[in-house]
Amino acid sequence: MKEKLTNTGIWNEAARTGLVFGGFSSLCLVLKEASALTGSTFLVQLAAAVLWAVEFFGCILLMKRCFLRLRQRYQGVGYPELVRYGRRIALLSGLILAAVDAYIILKLPQETVAEVMGSLASDLSGTFGSQAKDQVDRMTDQLPLFTFIGQWLYCFLYGSLLSSILARYLLTRDLLFPEGNPPEDNPEQPDEQ
Repeated sequence: MKEKLTNTGIWNEAARTGLVFGGFSSLCLVLKEASALTGSTFLVQLAAAVLWAVEFFGCILLMKRCFLRLRQRYQGVGYPELVRYGRRIALLSGLILAAVDAYIILKLPQETVAEVMGSLASDLSGTFGSQAKDQVDRMTDQLPLFTFIGQWLYCFLYGSLLSSILARYLLTRDLLFPEGNPPEDNPEQPDEQ
């Protein structure tokens, strides 16, 4: 018999799953940063594009799998529980990824950070004037904090949106196929011809 899902149970499941998601996303981030050590602009851009796609679609597939597993383990799991579960995963995994991203920026040599921010400031000053350069110079000291908050917010919003879409998809699929999986997903079901 399946257990009843409680609020504490959702947090416990989300914590374990968030650790997996955070680790997966952090690994992709570290691999992107490691590709920069090659010195080849082409390899850096290629690695960034490939790892972004792996991370983006990997998170979708992992979230779907986690939702299905949660529904199999607990009884009465509907749309609100799945969305709550997904948001908590996003909150916790985003915290891990944001911390890793901020740590990487903290460990970058100051010359590299100053060079990148100087390039950004000169690009913006042509468009927005000298005030943009002053703003970028002031922001340089707090770059790890801004990176942490921005990354965490992005992960939470992406995870919340993904949770809402996947939960609705799974429930719609259950309404259309109440006996189980659609025929094309079930290879054991013979064709009736």
